[in-house]
Amino acid sequence: MDFSSLCLLFLTLYSADGFLEYDMHRCLFNSSDMKDIEYIYSKHYNKEEVIRFSSSLGKYVGYTKFGVMAAGYWNKDLEGLRERRADKERLCKTNIDLDYLNILTKSVKPSVMIESVTSSGGHHPAMLVCSVYDFYPKYIKVSWLRDQEEVSSDVTSTTELEDGDWYYQIHSHLEYTPRSGEKISCRVEHASLKDPLITDWDPSMPESEKNKLAIGASGLILGLVLSLAGFIYYKRKALGRSSLNRFSLVQSKEGS
Repeated sequence: MDFSSLCLLFLTLYSADGFLEYDMHRCLFNSSDMKDIEYIYSKHYNKEEVIRFSSSLGKYVGYTKFGVMAAGYWNKDLEGLRERRADKERLCKTNIDLDYLNILTKSVKPSVMIESVTSSGGHHPAMLVCSVYDFYPKYIKVSWLRDQEEVSSDVTSTTELEDGDWYYQIHSHLEYTPRSGEKISCRVEHASLKDPLITDWDPSMPESEKNKLAIGASGLILGLVLSLAGFIYYKRKALGRSSLNRFSLVQSKEGS
């Protein structure tokens, strides 16, 4: 089960002569329902966690000699335990409801592009990469279909990569041996999509090659047009010189 984490950062800091002590309140959740929320309070000394309270246990647990001793003492404080257990609703539920209202329900649909790349010397001669861009929230599932059957081997993926602007991207690679008439697709499942987004691979020609071909064809046509214009200009000029020569010859004969 995937959990989101809300670190409330109600940190109580004490430092002197290079030593650091801090308290941390955390909320782990996958919905705003109380049963799907876990509240964790912990005390740290420098880099070591000393003691922890979790709402799933409902009591303190110590991780050092001092922490074990303190946990035994605090667990006998019934009023203090009731207050700490109430923090799950007081701190977590309140903030998580605000998050779902203002942030977590706001999703952005991804854009998908499939392209062929050079194989990195694997077991197959061909490789495709499915790149998924500009989606939010972070969690997403990318898979490959081959003739509508999910591919479970020769697939590698990056983690969700932060763009630095609240959006994410991810890239999934498929190594394969091409078969005639097959259909390969990239399937994306995300909170912003009502149904999975399926993008088919078109092996006819990569987009970059199509662009190169279009540019080359345009250049060829332009060259032909310029050549034809030059030929017409040359023929007209030659025809004009020929007419002038015939007129001069006639004039010469009449004068003699």
